[in-house]
Amino acid sequence: MAEAVRERVRSGEYASESDVIRDGLRALFTRDQVVKTWLHGQVAAAYDALVADPNDIVTASDVRAQLAVRHAAGR
Repeated sequence: MAEAVRERVRSGEYASESDVIRDGLRALFTRDQVVKTWLHGQVAAAYDALVADPNDIVTASDVRAQLAVRHAAGR
């Protein structure tokens, strides 16, 4: 990783190794925030919906069975 940082500086893409690290940390923080937002928004909402109505749950076995039927039917 250290060599990759030095290469970014050598290529002129960044002025210093510190700038590379700073940019990498910003990207990491942004990614973490996106994942957190997704988890709290979509994943938590989907979980809450399934807890509220467990009849809507589709298991992996259900999906495999449906795919097997479609495959047998040639679709």
